[in-house]
Amino acid sequence: MSEARSAPMGLVLAASTAGTVFEWYDFFIFGSLLSIITQHFFAEAGETQGYIFALLTFAVGFAVRPFGGLVFGYFGDRVGRKRTFLFTITIMGLATFAIGLVPGAKTIGDLAPYLLIALRVLQGFAVGGEYGGAATYVAEHAAADRRGAATGWIQVAATIGLFLALTVILLLRTWMGEDAFTDWGWRVPFLISLGLLAVSLWIRLKLDESPAFRRLKEEGRTAQAPLSEAFLRWKNLRIVLVVLLGLLMGQGVVWYTAQFYTQFFLEHVMRVEPRVMNLLILSVTIGSALLHIAFARISDRIGRKPVMLFGLGLAMVSFIPGFMGLTEAVNPALSEAISRAPVTVFAAPADCSFQFDPVGRSRFASSCDIAKRTLANLGVPYRNEAEDAGTLAKIRIGTTTISSIEGSVLAPSALATAQKNFLAEVKTALTAAGYPAEADTDRIDIPTALGILLIFVTAAAALYGPQAAALVELFPTRIRYSALSLPYHLGVGWFGGFLPAIAFAIVAATGDLYAGLWYPVIVSAIGFVVTLLFLPETKGRDINN
Repeated sequence: MSEARSAPMGLVLAASTAGTVFEWYDFFIFGSLLSIITQHFFAEAGETQGYIFALLTFAVGFAVRPFGGLVFGYFGDRVGRKRTFLFTITIMGLATFAIGLVPGAKTIGDLAPYLLIALRVLQGFAVGGEYGGAATYVAEHAAADRRGAATGWIQVAATIGLFLALTVILLLRTWMGEDAFTDWGWRVPFLISLGLLAVSLWIRLKLDESPAFRRLKEEGRTAQAPLSEAFLRWKNLRIVLVVLLGLLMGQGVVWYTAQFYTQFFLEHVMRVEPRVMNLLILSVTIGSALLHIAFARISDRIGRKPVMLFGLGLAMVSFIPGFMGLTEAVNPALSEAISRAPVTVFAAPADCSFQFDPVGRSRFASSCDIAKRTLANLGVPYRNEAEDAGTLAKIRIGTTTISSIEGSVLAPSALATAQKNFLAEVKTALTAAGYPAEADTDRIDIPTALGILLIFVTAAAALYGPQAAALVELFPTRIRYSALSLPYHLGVGWFGGFLPAIAFAIVAATGDLYAGLWYPVIVSAIGFVVTLLFLPETKGRDINN
């Protein structure tokens, strides 16, 4: 057997984190520009419905990630880590670049959103093989007593991707102005990702295969059927299920609440000016990077499990009161308007749907659905009052009452026009009742807002920082890529990726701006219990088996 050579650890980390930076750079660009993407690709559906379609397009990239995890996990365990994640980053990078080239709906009509969705599917499929490869490759090079610190850099890469995306967006918005950025400048962040792809490929081409996999291959012990070995043998499947239910579902909702839903809430619900929102998120992102490394290193000393339990527990107790405090800090005028002129929706309960449709085929066009969706999209809380069946839904804002529209009997073009007019009427009534069209920048309590956001990212970092090391330590080398990738993308991709759409549907159904947060709180609680009772401590395990 030949001696397994190891690449310099700095090169290993640079190559592995580059793909994760790329992954999250694309994620945050797309997520941060949802409002602009709605205007260019889904405007015909109306502002409110178009935004929901944009959210679903965002989510579809997460829906296909587990399938990418299966495919690339299989090849990663059969032919090697290096070759597989060279392939994933190439597909991922080209799809991201191509989004910046797709013409809008005004130019090529209905083909535009379909092309956009296709590229999101391609990008998400490739991402399905990226994280498992990066985590496995780094861990198989790292010393046992520094495995948490080494793999922690992969988690930091997510923060770097966020920082890079928001910095590029902020600089472009400041340099070219909001009008030009909205018109065409939004494409530039996608286009310059080609440079990230070139650098990432250049670094990865310098790498050798990981020592653990080379040794396994030379000894003839590579898995012939890694998927069936990982998921059809109870010994391995049990760990997969514990990891999914205990860590990865929780990590998905905690991380996406802390790093993405906060952006959605600040800009879309609280109506904070985008530049100010970007500055707030950028500020806490710097602290987040340091926290990821700190918690990863702490896990090398006291263990992975207690650190991750702390993250899950902090998320459980902080999300709902934290977001309430965030409202008071960034838009106190909204709280004042709610007290002065409460909003009520009068509708027949049978006409009201739970407006979550992950495939985007439902219209949700009843008068109740349209009324509730319009208010939720405007970030306005409301009470619900039941009416008799067959009654047209109404919105009462203070002393003003507005009848909704029954969209189920209208053609799509007529419905879009009616929704636009209804939205304008609701906005006029809200303005007259003293509801702010946007947050007053001069009244934002910056220190309080930053403090609350820092609590959220602390929870995310404590859970995410040690996680890569824990996942690698749980599975044997021969099936590690496969066994790690599928639950990661089920938990993070599905439970985290669909969080904005699920939370929006809960808010629209209840009228409570904070009701959607029960979703991440409950999932975090499940994760806490499963991790506490069933997840073994893995610090210091021999992973060369």
